[in-house]
Amino acid sequence: MVQLKIHNTLTGKTEPFEPMEAGKVRMYVCGVTPYDRVHLGHGRCYVSFDFIRRVLRRLGYEVRHVQNFTDVDDKIIKRAAEAGESPRVLTDRFIADYFDKMDRLNVLRADAYPRVTETIPDIVAFIGALVEREAAYVLGGDVYYAVRKFQAYGRLSHRSPDELLSGARVEVDERKRDPLDFALWKAAKPGEPSWPSPWGSGRPGWHIECSVMSTRALGETFDIHGGGLDLVFPHHENEIAQSEARTGKPFVRTWMHNGFVTVNKEKMSKSLGNFFTLEDIFRTFDPQAVRLLLLSQHYRTPLEFSDDLLGRASHSLKNMEDDLRRVAAALKSQHGTDGQDAKVMEDRVRKFDVAFEEALADDFNAPAALAAVHDLLGELKVRTATHRSVHTGWMEKAAARVQDALTDVFGLKLSIEADGGDADVQGLVAAREKARKGKDWKEADRLRLELTNRGIIVEDTPQGPRWWTKS
Repeated sequence: MVQLKIHNTLTGKTEPFEPMEAGKVRMYVCGVTPYDRVHLGHGRCYVSFDFIRRVLRRLGYEVRHVQNFTDVDDKIIKRAAEAGESPRVLTDRFIADYFDKMDRLNVLRADAYPRVTETIPDIVAFIGALVEREAAYVLGGDVYYAVRKFQAYGRLSHRSPDELLSGARVEVDERKRDPLDFALWKAAKPGEPSWPSPWGSGRPGWHIECSVMSTRALGETFDIHGGGLDLVFPHHENEIAQSEARTGKPFVRTWMHNGFVTVNKEKMSKSLGNFFTLEDIFRTFDPQAVRLLLLSQHYRTPLEFSDDLLGRASHSLKNMEDDLRRVAAALKSQHGTDGQDAKVMEDRVRKFDVAFEEALADDFNAPAALAAVHDLLGELKVRTATHRSVHTGWMEKAAARVQDALTDVFGLKLSIEADGGDADVQGLVAAREKARKGKDWKEADRLRLELTNRGIIVEDTPQGPRWWTKS
């Protein structure tokens, strides 16, 4: 197994990855707060971590992937009140929307999707332990985490508490001992969902929820915690503080964060009016083209978005499908056994295997891996386009490598069947070939037009006609 290296936000370095248990990876990714439709930023995050999970699997790891739903939140409560429905009805609707859009993007389902509302007793117990350790304090019916008591606060952000406080958005409450202190438990307000606790009826704060759901599912220390770059501070910084104060153990070994989606070099956001839901995008573009665009840049870098770039991704997807169909059709009509050619293709496939795996192991370098795929597909195109006899054994292995990389690792749903079993089409192709050999050009042209109208492309070669379905 090639040595996997991952950029760890905690250390700021790309370093060799060694899971806690050999061959097994425990990974938690922060999920959505389901109060609105899924947007492109969500797509970037969850397609990125889906790719990461697929690569881990390809490299031989057994992966347990957990992703939560934050199904109680100020925004949920406000939106439900505006709609005149219960928070549960609202969150169920938008969770269904999440799964619909992720399924269309071919994002694999996580192994578990814990909800905050199903984890309240564990959250209460976790907060109680922090209060007992004097890492948190009670103010009326509220409970706050005492940030300054955690000496390593700011380690993930690589900034001191004073630097983080300067210009930071913090919860306003003049009763707090320190402006950076954050709520673990919020006292109930009239008309809001609430649960019993030793400090009175209320609901949990945002940050404590992920600490409890992740450690409950994966243990007090686990391998990978992921999410968007905007979660580094305060969310993930606070998760580390409260988790390690509770257990006295390292919380997460490797922290991973995907970059922002940008529009005209500005971060996509509702406030700037450059915000796009996946529902809106899918009305115009194939979800698989969206997935290809989302994987076209390294997961840690900003991803520029525009209709033009999506159009290019659509064109690239179509070209790959057409090329694979063309190669499949060519291999049906070629049966060469040139030993020298076999050696060349064998070497080429082995070089691809090395380049592809090295790119995947280099911090999940999707652009480099995709470049290796395009190189091998390009060579297949050139060799089959010459119409000369080739060694189909290694050509077929090369085509299988390309298809497997695109579908299994990049997770693209491709339409690449050559439809070679359609007897009616085969009959038309054979009739046209007979007309050509008999120099009945009018009949040959008529049959070609009929095939074209059926979406069939026919290519004449010295080895006979090749045909495939146009995408």
